[in-house]
Amino acid sequence: MGGPNITVIMEFILLGFSDLPNLQGFLFGIFLIIYICILIGNGLIIIITKIDLTLQTPMYFFLGNFSFVEICYTSVTLPRMLSNLWNQKRSISLLACATQLCFFLTLVVTECLLLAVMAYDRYVAICKPLYYPLIMNHELCVQLVIGSCISGIPIMIGQTYQIFSLPFCGSNKINHVFCDMFPLMKVACGDTSVNQFFLYADVILFGFFPFLLILWSYIQIITTILKLPSATGRSKAFSTCSSHLMVVCLFFGSGSIAYLQPKSSHSAGTDKVFYLLYTIITPMFNPMIYSLRNKDVIAAMRKLLPK
Repeated sequence: MGGPNITVIMEFILLGFSDLPNLQGFLFGIFLIIYICILIGNGLIIIITKIDLTLQTPMYFFLGNFSFVEICYTSVTLPRMLSNLWNQKRSISLLACATQLCFFLTLVVTECLLLAVMAYDRYVAICKPLYYPLIMNHELCVQLVIGSCISGIPIMIGQTYQIFSLPFCGSNKINHVFCDMFPLMKVACGDTSVNQFFLYADVILFGFFPFLLILWSYIQIITTILKLPSATGRSKAFSTCSSHLMVVCLFFGSGSIAYLQPKSSHSAGTDKVFYLLYTIITPMFNPMIYSLRNKDVIAAMRKLLPK
């Protein structure tokens, strides 16, 4: 138990956008529309990849699972943020905060690994087309998805335990929109250097290495495409990869800026902006990126949606 001058924190206050009191209703409406778009857009991708016979391929199997992760990933933080904007009750218990952080980190890892798996799928399809049905069989595809989902769970549980093992005995106000690593370490009154080390280690393991695999895959893909004799073949090959490449750049670009910048340069304003970019804006645009640049997806949606 703490001494007479120490207050042991039992809950946090998520300040969120409390510095914009006149825009609470406007922000609630904007984020509600975004959340509905995320649910509808990614939900449609899941449905069409399940029911349309022309989309029963590994690429669309991974895309459907990726869209499901996007919905889960966004639903970990956005509903509570909407609730805070609506009723102005910004408190969150330590258990709820720890649960939110653990699920968020696990789903971030899952998304990184799935993006790497999708890049590998495109590599096999373009660089080893004759072996593609043999290599990317359904059993392997299921194993890759399951592996992406569970690989980070034990480490992220350990990471969450480490964070919440720190003493929180100062201010209980977190100047962020959800329970994230750096804002939590800012309100801890113990030494966070070990936590920072393991955080950067996790970023390298689950962020940098998957990105290297993606980069290697696309170097091989581009090299193979440039060797194709016809311009039509090159254009078709590029079109199957461009959507995935755009999502990779958007997700990893914003995520790396948010998590790899030095602690001294972290500010609440920029953290919130990058959070919105890689956890809300990216999932909203992903269905548009994949559908607008993919004739098969457009055709499947036209068959599904009423005219």
